[in-house]
Amino acid sequence: MSTHTRLNEVFKSAKVIPFNDSSKFILFSDCHRGDGSWADDFAHNQALFFHALRHYYREGFVYIEIGDGDELFENRSFEEIRQAHNDVFELLRDFHNEKRLHLIWGNHDLVRRNPKTVAKDLHWYYDERKGKTLPLLRGIEVREGLLLKYEPTHDQIFLVHGHQGEFFNDSLWWLSRFLVRYFWKPLQSFGFNDPTRPAKNFRKRHKREKAIEAWIKSRDNQMTICGHTHRSMFPSLGMPLYFNAGSCVHPRCITGIEIQDGSITLIKWYVGLGEDEIEGSALRVEKQVLAGPVSLWDFFEHRRQKHFLPKTETSSNNGKQNQLF
Repeated sequence: MSTHTRLNEVFKSAKVIPFNDSSKFILFSDCHRGDGSWADDFAHNQALFFHALRHYYREGFVYIEIGDGDELFENRSFEEIRQAHNDVFELLRDFHNEKRLHLIWGNHDLVRRNPKTVAKDLHWYYDERKGKTLPLLRGIEVREGLLLKYEPTHDQIFLVHGHQGEFFNDSLWWLSRFLVRYFWKPLQSFGFNDPTRPAKNFRKRHKREKAIEAWIKSRDNQMTICGHTHRSMFPSLGMPLYFNAGSCVHPRCITGIEIQDGSITLIKWYVGLGEDEIEGSALRVEKQVLAGPVSLWDFFEHRRQKHFLPKTETSSNNGKQNQLF
């Protein structure tokens, strides 16, 4: 099916989550948590991601993961992934226990569209130290899409991974998984790129972004936040409202989107060089604002004007350039 048809299906069935100016969300996508081996793209950012997510937990944010959280193309066993990144899953459990966690499935964890698979993988786990089964994310549902409904204006923000309508990653996802698991994963060690992934193919990534923007325009500039391409996007006022959270597997940083105080912001977490009184310098985790914050009210007002400006990759927004990864 086409991108247009598939996104319409997801939009129609998406769960609605009301929010207002006192709500706080952090959105990350494409963590691709693996088994801790050389092929685990998430491993080099595990500590960085954990630090950032712990910050948002302490600050009272709701965490929404926009697909491809776990790398279930390359790995057959989720239990190996959980063991490799146990600290992350314990933190996710804390979010879930306080009803502050929402998960969306993408093409690399598409098997979680099956509630039985979700229950098997995520509801419980076996603690080898205690010798018994304990709750993990008990009762959680993993959805294909979500709608954040902004109560002051009744506008909605559509959250979806963004692979919908792609031939290999949607219609023939099972073939793509086979190729990744048994062919491209071994070749990664020799520097070969998987051609089925838009994140590593500029033409596929650009085509995917254009297809999603076309759907957004067809829905009267429906504000939409995706992942999948691994390239963060933040439109200027008047442009099609296509946002992208980026990914957590960039070589030296992770990117995400914050929504708080009625505004939206594109952010980056990275390891920077700070000052130390004794040694003179020290590494520390820092957060950088890449674009925004911009009031949701402003975006929704421009949406009602039904006017689109030509897209440029360096369009300004409140005096700042959009950052694309």
